[in-house]
Amino acid sequence: MVKIDYQALLDNALKSVVREALIHAQINGLGDGMHFFITFRTHDAGVVLPDFLRIRYPDLMTIVLQYSYNNLHVSEKEFGVQLTFDGRPFFIRVPFSALVEFKDPSVDFMLSFQQRASVAAPDNDIELPLDGNGDTIPDEGRVVSLDEFRKKRNG
Repeated sequence: MVKIDYQALLDNALKSVVREALIHAQINGLGDGMHFFITFRTHDAGVVLPDFLRIRYPDLMTIVLQYSYNNLHVSEKEFGVQLTFDGRPFFIRVPFSALVEFKDPSVDFMLSFQQRASVAAPDNDIELPLDGNGDTIPDEGRVVSLDEFRKKRNG
């Protein structure tokens, strides 16, 4: 008899909370100091990142959705968003299965997800500038490593 994996069931239920929060942001935007820190495994299947970010963050990456993000799209299994890195806009895609942590510090809310062995997805590194003329958006967003965030919070 196959046992019920309650941890997987719980993780899936909690990821639906993240999905709903992102859908709320997609529809209504983020206001009143609300912002999300989203940490994910960079080499999981379906994660799309520019190569230079995958090199910079070989295992985990934390993105911040606050002021400078565009084209947030949420589906049942993943979300995608345009963020600015090194002065250029890039669209990244993150399956909910790759999530490690979700935080909304404006309301002191955090979810952590069970670590599992990640499955690398070869040849999914693409860089997608979203505007056709090569213009960039101001770089108000930033990428922080989880270690950097913990140092600030604990220190």
